[in-house]
Amino acid sequence: MTMQMTPEMASRFALMALDHLNREFPNKLMHAMSGPQDAKTPRALHPIFYGSYDWHSCVHGYWLLLKLLDKYPQLPQAAEIIDVVDRHFTAENVAGEMAYLQQPQHAGFERPYGWAWFLALTQQLNTLQLAQAAGWAKNLAPMSRFFENAFCDFLPKATYPLRVGSHFNTAFALAITLEYSRSINHTALSSLIEETACRWHIEDVNCQAWEPGGDEFLSPSLMEAELMRRVLPHEEFLTWFGAFLPDLARGQPATLFTPATVTDRTDGKIGHLDGLNLSRAWCQRSLATALPAGDPRVQPLRDSADRHLSGALEHLDTDYMGQHWLATFALLALEA
Repeated sequence: MTMQMTPEMASRFALMALDHLNREFPNKLMHAMSGPQDAKTPRALHPIFYGSYDWHSCVHGYWLLLKLLDKYPQLPQAAEIIDVVDRHFTAENVAGEMAYLQQPQHAGFERPYGWAWFLALTQQLNTLQLAQAAGWAKNLAPMSRFFENAFCDFLPKATYPLRVGSHFNTAFALAITLEYSRSINHTALSSLIEETACRWHIEDVNCQAWEPGGDEFLSPSLMEAELMRRVLPHEEFLTWFGAFLPDLARGQPATLFTPATVTDRTDGKIGHLDGLNLSRAWCQRSLATALPAGDPRVQPLRDSADRHLSGALEHLDTDYMGQHWLATFALLALEA
């Protein structure tokens, strides 16, 4: 039986996120300094997104909480979630985040993973049925526009995609941002993403799936397929997908059907592989839904997704190296 999100899981995920969302230390800064005046603590640099070990994990930690609150308004942690968001999503704090982003040495800060997650957070706020949500979205609007413009500036000069399975993966960022741009009818950004994805990937065939790498939490091959599922009309996608991964019905490439082995969850890079298992499950479930009923690829994809998901769910909070971010990808997989 396919695993699905439950209220009990939602409460567990919320408690995990609330535990790390505003925990400033330990912290891994990605911080370029132009002089000694830039030597500051995480909270001084990022008045909203200073927790969760790093900036992008803090962003999608907030996304996770608001997604859970949207799905389960009676969540036991609802009042605490509203309080922590209300205290942090202020105009003053946004001005502090903007001051950081607008410094010339930070032009590539969090590109593209953090950019995409911030826009996903904005999209979640836009749909949240909560009285405070519109005010929070209004406060964050300068940052939303900043990252929209950042994508519009960056993609035309990005000659090549980044096919790695870590934060720099461009397929993940484009897939997430495309959903955001469509949700607000930002046709220029949507068209740019669609054109870029096709420029990068439309001729890709017979993917060898040389993965996983030792620190990957995204599947380069499945993430590319998930992007193209969102970009192409359905019939065009089916043709493209058949050429891209032609042997899926036979369980090939075998690596895509074999959950990654995680040997040390206290090692942040090796621990990424739990995330790979979760993100593979997300993509495999999503891709299976795009295939026709009775397609011989559907069941192998679903069975593989269940194996990947079941092997990772019990380890979400084994160590802080995973606890600060894995629940987000568990939710993506469970909701796919």
